[in-house]
Amino acid sequence: MEIGLQSLPTNLFRVQGRKILILARMFLTLIAAPPYWLIAPFVFLLLGIAVFPVLAPHFWHKFYKVISVGLGLFVAIWYAFVLGNMPMPIASLAEYGSFISLLTLLYVASGGIYIFVDVESKAISNVIFLILAAILTNFIGTTGASVLLIRPYIRMNRYRIKPYHVVFFIFMVSNLGGLLTPIGDPPLFMGFLKGIPFSWTLVNLIPEWLLANGLVILIFLWFERNNKELNEVDVSSHYTNKILINGKRNFIWLGVAIASVFLDPNIFDWVPGIAYHGHHFSIIRELIQLSSAYLAYRFASKTALESNNFDFEPIREVAFLFFGIFLCMMPALQTLEAYAASHKESLTLTPAFVYWSTGLFSSVLDNAPTYINVFTLILSSSGYSIQSIADVHAFLANGDVSLLSAVSVGAVFFGSMTYIGNGPNLMVKSIAENSGIEMPSFGAYIARYSIPVLLPVLTIIYLFFFL
Repeated sequence: MEIGLQSLPTNLFRVQGRKILILARMFLTLIAAPPYWLIAPFVFLLLGIAVFPVLAPHFWHKFYKVISVGLGLFVAIWYAFVLGNMPMPIASLAEYGSFISLLTLLYVASGGIYIFVDVESKAISNVIFLILAAILTNFIGTTGASVLLIRPYIRMNRYRIKPYHVVFFIFMVSNLGGLLTPIGDPPLFMGFLKGIPFSWTLVNLIPEWLLANGLVILIFLWFERNNKELNEVDVSSHYTNKILINGKRNFIWLGVAIASVFLDPNIFDWVPGIAYHGHHFSIIRELIQLSSAYLAYRFASKTALESNNFDFEPIREVAFLFFGIFLCMMPALQTLEAYAASHKESLTLTPAFVYWSTGLFSSVLDNAPTYINVFTLILSSSGYSIQSIADVHAFLANGDVSLLSAVSVGAVFFGSMTYIGNGPNLMVKSIAENSGIEMPSFGAYIARYSIPVLLPVLTIIYLFFFL
């Protein structure tokens, strides 16, 4: 099918834009609970993350913990004692606990593994590295691959490292690469917990994975070709072309991290959990992860930790910011769900609409809850419930599975549009900055890379698969 250049803006930005506005109104429609203004703390927190590090860096570094925790607790308290909705903040805190305990274990375990890739920093070396890392994400997750490989990637490019190196790492390793398995990215794992077969993404989404990562690699090569500057150092030393690893015992803890993910009472009835207002919260998994994080640090190779310049600041920053994000985004997500439930008769779902709307909100919300809410909308519009695994299987057998492809690709790919779209993004940024790389601010990341580099790739994905 040929698409004329004259008709493309109309198709993409008018037709689909009109549909996306329908979903955007879900954030602005007054529901019995919560009120309009309760979304304001979430908006303020997002603006704070975007603006304060640029306009008031010292103020932000000193007070971001107080701001994030304060806003989060304000929303949680309002829900619990004014709206009388205690279960929702409890559920959000439980999800946050699962989120941060896994990230903590992955961060600490990988911090005790020192990897030195002793090869010359050339375009082809970086391409091979990024492709292999993108594949690895499907086995140890975007978080695991990001925290394990960002340091050796920076070292490999130590004579010519630029911010774009880290940005493309975030694009491919922290996001796009993890599309093929539920382990790969948190949204897909949420779908797995709800009943989507483990192999579904691998069987159905390989073309999208290949095209997106291939296009990003081509653009990366253009950046590499134009990066001819070297620091004033002697780069004539001999390269062994070997990979040196210290702290191999910490790979055991990475294995524990991946295995522990499946210790969920929603998957296995024999796993102990806490039942609360229709939710089944895991507690054994989080205890295992946090205990393993302590042991991974306690018995890690001190040489590996020192070589990695390991400290807890990156994971501390993620922990505080996402505490506020998880609690402050409750009103936005609840408004989305309530509006969808009351307007499902008038809301026509197409793959294009699902792809762009999921992507829009995954860019500014954490992509895992966005995925769940849009998937809920997809199921309810077909007469199924996300609370029933049997209903999910029935939808896969009888429903429009192209909608599931659209929500999966939209959540995973658009998570790379901002630093807060996916958990590993902010962590990689923090590690890079601790390594002395001057990373673009929240707004500069979007203006310099997301919009001119990533958005055209995501538009091509739309044209090929979801138009």
